[in-house]
Amino acid sequence: MHIHVLGICGTFMGGIAAIAREAGHRVTGCDANVYPPMSDQLRKLGIELIEGYDPAQLALAPDLWVVGNVVSRGNPLMEAILDARLPYISGPQWLSEHVLRGRPVAAVAGTHGKTTTASMLAWILESAGLAPGFLIGGVPIDFPVSARLGAGEWFVIEADEYDTAFFDKRSKFVHYRPQVALLNNLEFDHADIFPDLAAIETQFHHLVRTVPRSGWLVINAQAPALDRVLARGVWSGCVRFGSAEGWHEAAVDELPDRTEFDVFEGEVRHGRCALPLAGAHSRANALGAIAAAARIGVAPADAIAALGRFGGVRRRLELRGGRGGIQVYDDFAHHPTAIATTVAGLRARMGGAGRILAVLEPRSNTMKLGTMAAQLPASLADADLTWCYTANLGWDAAAALAPMGARARTMDDLDALVAAVTAEARPGDRILVMSNGGFGGIHERLLAALG
Repeated sequence: MHIHVLGICGTFMGGIAAIAREAGHRVTGCDANVYPPMSDQLRKLGIELIEGYDPAQLALAPDLWVVGNVVSRGNPLMEAILDARLPYISGPQWLSEHVLRGRPVAAVAGTHGKTTTASMLAWILESAGLAPGFLIGGVPIDFPVSARLGAGEWFVIEADEYDTAFFDKRSKFVHYRPQVALLNNLEFDHADIFPDLAAIETQFHHLVRTVPRSGWLVINAQAPALDRVLARGVWSGCVRFGSAEGWHEAAVDELPDRTEFDVFEGEVRHGRCALPLAGAHSRANALGAIAAAARIGVAPADAIAALGRFGGVRRRLELRGGRGGIQVYDDFAHHPTAIATTVAGLRARMGGAGRILAVLEPRSNTMKLGTMAAQLPASLADADLTWCYTANLGWDAAAALAPMGARARTMDDLDALVAAVTAEARPGDRILVMSNGGFGGIHERLLAALG
């Protein structure tokens, strides 16, 4: 079968393209901007990429058009497909029908930590010899790819609550029908498509409804919104993490290169985890992954040992380099809670020495709308100084950050921002860059200026 993927350079649709190619299909695709790293990965797989959405692509005559949710009505190629009455399908539905059908699925959902936790779970299953398939919305360091079919039975998927396509406004994850669903946390996000948290809770309950009675829900006990979701009805097994009655941690020791903690299931101690990541959110991700792996059949001691060798995920508190005793970190944080946990995790790793210079680009759809602007001062409270990049921002960041006083600065010129940060930095400082985009290559620019 020949499939043509619209929006192919996104992490999810690029992953689908890679899996389809591995499965033996002929795959081509297009995007408004054909850009690396996904474009490089796909070309190495022999996938032809086309820049833009010119209707002339109809001449490719694929058997099926696979449509990403970046495509909306008015897109010239999509309009031509509709006019010609050609067969099309969403990315999640194609994955469900052509890859997931008949396989047990482990889905990792939640507002925060999906990529890291899905990577942890895939790595645990890989270490146990289960050779899982997976599709992860990031770059896991322990695997050469972000998506693969897998030789084993299980498939691990990062289960996103964002909508499926312009013609299917359900959350992507309702297509996956998991045997094990790990619900990591739940807060308001995606203000561009959801009016409030209750609307997202409804989508999460749609996911709960798809888990069979023989399946399992693995639930963060510290998320009140998930309690409300479960109150609507549960038909499968349920285990919790983050509570004394379920999976929990003890004897936590934050070290410069790892976090050590004992892993308990109720009163049973399964071992001590030496996780090469920092922060309470990383420990919660690990507990969820261990608990989910146990439902799949991996002994907790083996899961704990695997996480001791976990390489992490690109752009999750990733050290990009250092100059003159100053380190530059990159993180994907683009929600006030994620910002707060990232700063806290870095602070814990530093052990109280040095300053954190936070550099924030509010770039996600929710952040661009300014819906959570009032929460930013609290989320950045543990940073010593903050710079907020305000180019193309539709709300007053200076007013939002005013409660931070002189500790917060706003700038709309990237060159000036780099100069200001590097002029302030001194040995022992950590520069923490937070954005869900490329941020104009600021990491390399900071390192060059520091050098």
